[in-house]
Amino acid sequence: MTKAYQVAVIGAGPAGLYGARELADAGVNVTLFNRDIKPGGLAEYGIYPDKIAMKNGLRKQFQKILDTPNLRYFGNVKIGENADLSLSDLRALGFQAIFVTTGAQGTKWLGLPGEDLTGVYHAKSVVYHYNHLPPFSQQDFRFGSRCLIVGAGNVMIDIARFLIRDAKVDEVTALVRRGPAEVKFTKKELEYVAANMDLGLLDAEIKRVGENMRSVNQDPDAAKEFLLSALPKAQERVSDTKFRFRFLTSPQAMRGEDGMLTHVDVEENLLTLKDGDTKPRGTGEIVSLEAETIIFAIGDKVDENFGLPTEWSEFVKNESPRFPQDGLTYEAADADDIFVAGWSRKASDGLVGYARKDGTNGAHTVLNYLEGLPKISSVDGAVDEKLASLSKPIVTSDAALHLYQIEKEEAEKRGLDEFKFDDNDAMLKALNI
Repeated sequence: MTKAYQVAVIGAGPAGLYGARELADAGVNVTLFNRDIKPGGLAEYGIYPDKIAMKNGLRKQFQKILDTPNLRYFGNVKIGENADLSLSDLRALGFQAIFVTTGAQGTKWLGLPGEDLTGVYHAKSVVYHYNHLPPFSQQDFRFGSRCLIVGAGNVMIDIARFLIRDAKVDEVTALVRRGPAEVKFTKKELEYVAANMDLGLLDAEIKRVGENMRSVNQDPDAAKEFLLSALPKAQERVSDTKFRFRFLTSPQAMRGEDGMLTHVDVEENLLTLKDGDTKPRGTGEIVSLEAETIIFAIGDKVDENFGLPTEWSEFVKNESPRFPQDGLTYEAADADDIFVAGWSRKASDGLVGYARKDGTNGAHTVLNYLEGLPKISSVDGAVDEKLASLSKPIVTSDAALHLYQIEKEEAEKRGLDEFKFDDNDAMLKALNI
C-alpha cells in the first residue's frame, strides 16, 4: 500500500481550499472538513450578493479544487470542543498535522449594556443573513426606520448598502469612533451608497469636527473631498434613505422598551496627539440617539470553544516559529502538529486574495513540518468509519459538486442570476442525503 503524509484541513473558505490544494498537489493525503454544507466560506457567504461574476469565478476555482487527487471533502461536519469531532479525535484517527482555516467564527462585542435587546446585531449575522447562510438565513431581523452602524470599514459600507438599497429604511447613520480622515472603506465601496449621502448634514458634521481635526494636523477639507469623490460614479439612487456619518462618536449603552431597542447612548470623542499618534479620547459627554436597529461592524474573533488557546480575538501562535513564511508564524502555540492560516491566523484581515496567499503560505509551513516525519498508511478508512458513527448527513466532494449544478439549474429555471438554498434541510433533500 502506498504511504503518504496525512493532513486534516479544517475549514473550506479560500484559505482552506487553496491551502488544501497546495498540500494535495505536493502528494499529501488531505481530508478537508467543513462546518457548512457548501464550500467557500466568506467567498460564498460574505461577498455582496450582486457581485455575481466574482462569485461565479471563485466557484469554478473551488469546484476544480474539489476534484484534486488526494483531496477528500466532508461538509456538514463541525470540529471543536463538544462538536462532531475534536482535535483529539483527529489525532486519534491518525492525522499527522492539523491545518486550521476556520476563519473567525466568533463575534466581537464591546460588552455594553443592552446588547441583548432586539434590534442589536453583529455585522457578521446580517451579512450571513442576506447571503443565505443557514441558520442565519432563517433568523428574523428587526431593521427599523432608523438604523445605526458602528464602524468605518468596507463591512460597514456593505451593511449600509443592504439597508439603503434592499431594506430601504428611512435613515442609516454610521457611528465612527475616529474622524473623517481615518475611515477605512474604499472610494469604490462608497460609490454603492454615495447617492444617498445627506450632503447638508455632511457639511455640518465636517464643520463640527473640523477644529479638532486641525488641532491634530488633519485636513477636514481633504477628508470631505474624499467622501464627495464617490459621487461622480455613484450607483443610481433606488431609495429615499438618508445616509449620514457621525464622527468622533462611540456607543456606550443601548436602551429599550419591552425588549426592543429605542435609543443608543453615545459618547462624543476628541482626537488627541500623543507621541506622533492620533487617537480618539472620550469627553464624557453623552448624547442619546433614537434608533430601532444598531449593527456592530467592529471585526470578528475566533471561536473560543474550538479547542485552541485564544488571546484577544485570535488563536495564540508560536512567536518563535520553526518554519516562518514571509516572516510570519503559522504555527499554533504549544502544539507542534497544529497550524493556522487565513482569518484563523489573523482575524478580519484581508479579502479573498489575501486568504488565498495566506492559505498557501500556511500549507508550505505544514509541508516543512511533515518533512521530518515518516509517511504512513491512509487514514481514509478510519475517517469513513468515524463519520458514519455520527449518524448525520455528510456531504462528500461529489455531493458538493452536484449541489453547485443543482443551484445553477435552479437559477436558470427561475430566470435568476443566482440561486442559493437558504436551508440546510433543503440542500440535503436536493441531494437525496
